[in-house]
Amino acid sequence: MEMAEKRLREGYTTGSSAAAAAGAALRLLLMQERLESLEIPLPPFLQENGATDAPNARLNIPVHTVRLTNDGAMGSVIKDGGDDPDATNGLHIEAHVSLLPDADKIILEGGKGIGKVTLPGLPVPPGNPAINPEPQEQIKAAIREVCSKAGYNGGVLVRIEVPRGAERAKNTMNARLGILGGISILGTRGTVKPYSHSSWKATILQGMDVSLAAGAECIGFSTGRRSERLLMEALPDWKELAFIQAADFVQFSLDAAAKKGITCAAWSCFFGKLVKLAQGHAYTHAKTAPVDFIKLAEWCREAGIAEHLLPEIEGANTARQVLEIISTDPHKDTALKHIATIARDTAQMWAKNNIKITVYLFDFDGTLLTVV
Repeated sequence: MEMAEKRLREGYTTGSSAAAAAGAALRLLLMQERLESLEIPLPPFLQENGATDAPNARLNIPVHTVRLTNDGAMGSVIKDGGDDPDATNGLHIEAHVSLLPDADKIILEGGKGIGKVTLPGLPVPPGNPAINPEPQEQIKAAIREVCSKAGYNGGVLVRIEVPRGAERAKNTMNARLGILGGISILGTRGTVKPYSHSSWKATILQGMDVSLAAGAECIGFSTGRRSERLLMEALPDWKELAFIQAADFVQFSLDAAAKKGITCAAWSCFFGKLVKLAQGHAYTHAKTAPVDFIKLAEWCREAGIAEHLLPEIEGANTARQVLEIISTDPHKDTALKHIATIARDTAQMWAKNNIKITVYLFDFDGTLLTVV
């Protein structure tokens, strides 16, 4: 008899860590409370990530340290990645807070150990600390909750620091992405879902079985939560059980779908995953499947993108940056359709040409860019 697979423990992101540290520091400063833990709201806060008017989920996070400083207070949280630890696991995420005279104003800064963005193509513009938009909103939400509880209407300055951030950043892809001097503060969902390949693959297979049992005629694959939500909106007549988050397991999912007799599928993704699929990467995770920008530039040339833009594409930092480079070119739509067609043909090959596959490419703001 096989033993059941151990349930993997979820952790929390650097964004949640920073939010809890900031909230705990402000509680000490405004309310003289030294907390051992703090309950914080979880994302999404941004509409493009699926935020609604419904109350956010919440998470209670242990507070490691909280103390007064010369100009305010400092709180720290030890980042816990659960059973899927990454390079930031175990780091002390600090938040230094001080009060400002400006009513209801929250200023967020990056200090020691927080990387600085130096290249375009990332969610944060060059010159800014590498604190992604969703964690920014999460930190501000935690601050607003404390201000409301304390009856405080003034402003707050929050500086996030990670004492060993610069050292630990050497084990990440930050330098290659142009994020220098430290780590990034990340997290679109606030918690870290353990990433077990075997369990995720089993979930994909089970999802297809459930879809078929529910009478679904087609399967809507997506690379994650956002791309799934956008595909659902694009295909409102499809049953909810027909949608499956396949993550980076492109070849595995399509091959399995063909073996289960599925004859119709949609694949929803953003530009980076689309390019990797077009390149023929069976598994599209960033650590093992980098974007080939020279090949991408060649595809753009074939589609008529202006010659003077091709060197920029070859030297791009991210797929997002390439979208920005070609955004005003009159042949942009042609190029996106060309690349999506190559990706679809690759997907058809992995499905042994037994599945009619339609590829949906979405922009980061949710706009449907092309369908092939």
